[in-house]
Amino acid sequence: MAEPLKRRIGLGLLTAYGVGVMVGAGIYVLVGAVAADAGVWAPLSFVLAGVIAAPTALSYAEFSSRLPEAAGEAVYVGKGLSSEAMALLVGLAVVAAGTISAGAVLRGGAGYLTAATGFDGTYAILVMGGLLTAVAIAGVLESLALAALFTAIELIGLVLVVWAGASAEVSPDWSAMVFPPGLPLMTGIGLGGVLAFFAFIGFEDIVNMAEEVRDPEQILPKAILISLVLTSIIYALVCWAAVRAVPLSDLTQSQSPLALVWQVARGGDANFLSAIAVFAALNGILAQIVMASRVLFGLGRRNAALGVFHQASARFGTPVLATLLIGTLVVLAALFVPLARLAELTSTVLLSVFVLVNLALIRMKRLHPGAGFRVPMMVPVVGLLLSALALSVAIGGML
Repeated sequence: MAEPLKRRIGLGLLTAYGVGVMVGAGIYVLVGAVAADAGVWAPLSFVLAGVIAAPTALSYAEFSSRLPEAAGEAVYVGKGLSSEAMALLVGLAVVAAGTISAGAVLRGGAGYLTAATGFDGTYAILVMGGLLTAVAIAGVLESLALAALFTAIELIGLVLVVWAGASAEVSPDWSAMVFPPGLPLMTGIGLGGVLAFFAFIGFEDIVNMAEEVRDPEQILPKAILISLVLTSIIYALVCWAAVRAVPLSDLTQSQSPLALVWQVARGGDANFLSAIAVFAALNGILAQIVMASRVLFGLGRRNAALGVFHQASARFGTPVLATLLIGTLVVLAALFVPLARLAELTSTVLLSVFVLVNLALIRMKRLHPGAGFRVPMMVPVVGLLLSALALSVAIGGML
């Protein structure tokens, strides 16, 4: 009989994990792109993005109380749509998206480290990838505690950006409430909201920790909802500070918009934000390695061909073989895979999963209404429609 995972995670650590996954390195570049659509109203786009994500997050919350298992999305779709083939496809898609995404973040984090220290990029990828994989093997409590530390460092940086933007001289664009020409106000805010939605992808990773949470039926839904609310507030505040302090023409052209906020408000360089971006990258990589290995562990229970991965170490209580495989693939992706359109591809895969999860919950609620945590039928219906809309926009952007 396979060794079970150890239930060691409480609400605080799981919520910190969820916030850390969502508040990733993307916030350091996404603000300018959203401002290009919504102007100084960009903070509303981030609030709208949180509203768009909320129905699907609530669908995940109900499913997490019904089926608290690793490989959450695969289990939800498999049982909700009565299709093991679809469950396997969804599970492998989530593993692939998480692995390649972590590879992209690892390459970016190594680039920041190389720029700051001159350390060889290839060695940086190997060392960072190897150390994070070792942490993921050592234990889930250790992994999430380190991720929480990285999250705290990253949040300190974002708090400093908000403080700088709030104390800066108000930009002329903010005073005039400038909006980009050529689009109606609500259309621009809406387009910015769809773009900002991609920054919220990550709440779904929480459900894949289900078999290591002490009271999953109670803790998982709370962690999903609390982390989504906190992330929405953080993003809106950071975006508000940026559009308040920096003229739109500069903000939308910058590759480092948050560093620009600091330079405009406080003067001097903002190298410390580059250092914080490395911690953000480490956080994202570790979270994805932990998540993808749990999905692979869960798939091993459901599929004989992957059964070798449904094993947890008696010493560490973690799926060692699955973690080693994911960690190795992450390093290889960072070293060799062309990743130019990775963000669009990853988002498209996960939005497709969101569509299927909402559809599965609609069918599950019709067949089996009872659940420990329940949402109205309208929630997965709205989640399905919003996810499908965001998916069509993402596909259109790739074509």
